[in-house]
Amino acid sequence: MFGAVFEVNIMVQGYRRLNEIFRLKTLGGLLMTFGNALCLRHSLGICPRHLNAKSFSVVELDQKLSSLLKSCKKASETNQIHGYMVKSGLDNIPFNLSKLLAASIHDMEYAASIFRTIQSPNLFMFNTMLRGHSISGYPKQAFMMFNNLRAQGILLDQFSFITTIKACWRASEIEIGQGIHGIAVKSGNTMFIDVKNSLLHFYCVCKRIGDSCKLFNEYPEENDLVSWNTLMGGYLLVSQPTLVLDLFRKMCWAGLKASVATVLSLLAAVGNMGNSVVGKSLHGHCIQIGFSSDLNVLTALIDMYAKTGHIYLARKVFDGLSERDVVLWNCIIGNYGRIGMVVEAVALLQQMRLQGVNPTSSTLSGLLSSCPAAGAIQVGRYITSYVEEEKLKLDAVLGTSLVDMYAKCGFLNEALDIFKRMENKDVKSWTAMITSYGAHGQPTSAIRLFNRMEKEGFTPNEVTFLAVLSSCSHGGLVMEGMEIFERMVKKYGFLPQVEHYGCLIDLLGRAGMLEEAHKLIKGLPIKCDATAWRTLLAACRVYGNTELGEYVKEELRKMYKEHPADSLLISSTYAIAGRLSDSIRTQEMKEANIVIEKYGAVEIQGEKMVKEPGLSTIELDNQGLSCVAFRQSHGRYKFTGHQLNAQSGFTSSGAASIDK
Repeated sequence: MFGAVFEVNIMVQGYRRLNEIFRLKTLGGLLMTFGNALCLRHSLGICPRHLNAKSFSVVELDQKLSSLLKSCKKASETNQIHGYMVKSGLDNIPFNLSKLLAASIHDMEYAASIFRTIQSPNLFMFNTMLRGHSISGYPKQAFMMFNNLRAQGILLDQFSFITTIKACWRASEIEIGQGIHGIAVKSGNTMFIDVKNSLLHFYCVCKRIGDSCKLFNEYPEENDLVSWNTLMGGYLLVSQPTLVLDLFRKMCWAGLKASVATVLSLLAAVGNMGNSVVGKSLHGHCIQIGFSSDLNVLTALIDMYAKTGHIYLARKVFDGLSERDVVLWNCIIGNYGRIGMVVEAVALLQQMRLQGVNPTSSTLSGLLSSCPAAGAIQVGRYITSYVEEEKLKLDAVLGTSLVDMYAKCGFLNEALDIFKRMENKDVKSWTAMITSYGAHGQPTSAIRLFNRMEKEGFTPNEVTFLAVLSSCSHGGLVMEGMEIFERMVKKYGFLPQVEHYGCLIDLLGRAGMLEEAHKLIKGLPIKCDATAWRTLLAACRVYGNTELGEYVKEELRKMYKEHPADSLLISSTYAIAGRLSDSIRTQEMKEANIVIEKYGAVEIQGEKMVKEPGLSTIELDNQGLSCVAFRQSHGRYKFTGHQLNAQSGFTSSGAASIDK
């Protein structure tokens, strides 16, 4: 940057010697050069002395101001130009005001103050304000302005609709979006393909795939490549990868050629399907149409091969690249970690550093997420040491990943230490720590942290409430759980989902309030899934309530959601109640045999139906060991047992406290 400033200063001195500073092209070039060199202060210094020169026409001055406004990156820079415009009288020209307004929308309070001074704003200015409200996190303001413009009889154009539709999907306002769709149809704006594509994107993001298909099939001859790509993305969002491939075939039949966006959707769909045959064919197609050098496509190819179980092919693609950006490194490292090959992932991380590519928070987070499943706490500690040595900031992404990793590996104190040291916590960070307390059987600490989160000005989301409710459920805090659920609905206006109701049912069931849990299920405003009924069935087993257990099992049968575990639960319920006769056992075994091949969750041994034992993975001497419950067949069983006994005092240590 300093080199650029020095060069521009030399240019200014040269132009002054030649007495050409007032020439139009020279001044325009200087302004653009200053803007590109990021020394806007010098450009602003030129304005007062030279932009009001009589040798320039108003149009010429407007053009120079417009180019200067485009270079503004900070609100303070825009303010300086605005001040000069007011002093020189250039703020009365609509063109200048439009450009100033467009440069100010990242600070909507300032933009609104400018907008209020405009006596007769034009449609471009209205659309600029709509866009500003849409991207600034206040989409409801965009809806209000849209309605006010219609009430004033102002004829809106396609850009007005596109901007407001974007605000709808950002705010997940389905009903408002549908209303705007109707207005667009009546006004004829859906004839513009950009408006239609915006509506398609809105329905896809809101997962209203039926409405998306209906809109797509209206006047199909008008659909362009963006329309096809948007619907493919919608199918991916609702986990329908086969429909993505079907739509691609139809697109080819319609005579359209695939773009990079098309290929990215196809590769993601193939990866989700796990179809390596189609994936290899698609790889060949990418080479044929010339997309094999695109870094985005290459990243998607690596991800696809890894997800289809061919990590060696993913590595082959990666090793064959001469140019690798940080996104490519993140992709290959994350996929190695995802499949449990943590050692290889760490080796790639070290190779990445040796090649001069600095790992980002996303790089480390992807690797950290694989540590709990692999039992690789040492890898997590290695990453923590790296963060400290390199003095990296514990931002929201990296800090949250470390908190989650330590908690899932059983080290709550370390998770809490990371949480306290984090900079710029976000809602996900607080939620991760609340979840950690709940998983470690400390519901009171989870609630205390939740209350502190609110006091510090963070607004909890649905996932946060789910974490707190789950903590209350496992801790048997019935009154506290009900109070938090009520707060979620009344204070924050969240619409409870099945998962939230499931926590309430589990909360009541664990406390022995089976009838209350049953009434809750029957009175739910949304259709209850099998998980909620099965949760109640598990509670019936604990308290030996055979009557309600039989009723619940019958409800599951009516829903065609029976599972072998249901038979185990009801069988245990009979046993606890002292009603486990031979006839009942025979009947339950027959029912289990009907579904055993479909689900494979239990196994039949002779005449008995037994539950599959649990399996855990632990790390010992930097190696992952798989241990099956009640078995002592592992070669290091005795040594492992001694090590665990030696550390039992540590694992049962006092609870961590957020107040420390």
